[in-house]
Amino acid sequence: MTDSSDKTFMENLFGEFAPKFVSLTDNVIYGDLWTRPELSPRDRSLITIAGFIAGGNSADLEGYLAFAKVNGVTDTEIKEVITHMAFYAGWPKAVTAMNVAKRVLDR
Repeated sequence: MTDSSDKTFMENLFGEFAPKFVSLTDNVIYGDLWTRPELSPRDRSLITIAGFIAGGNSADLEGYLAFAKVNGVTDTEIKEVITHMAFYAGWPKAVTAMNVAKRVLDR
């Protein structure tokens, strides 16, 4: 067994419980989809944030906002995506997303 520091985030969460889920996440989503050259990681982060807001997926939004910052998305751009999505996804979803963003950006 490898040291837990060598494991991916998903392996640490679900490795022995759902190994196929971990494999698909690591190999397909992050190993293929996020590395395709047609969109930059920064653009993929903006799209993913918008999708999470539209779907009301606030539980995962925190991690993806932090990931977006690593991918070069600015605090101002994150706030603007949320503001923009308020009119397309709904004000309550945007309020929830803004609360999550405030926690992430205030760190």
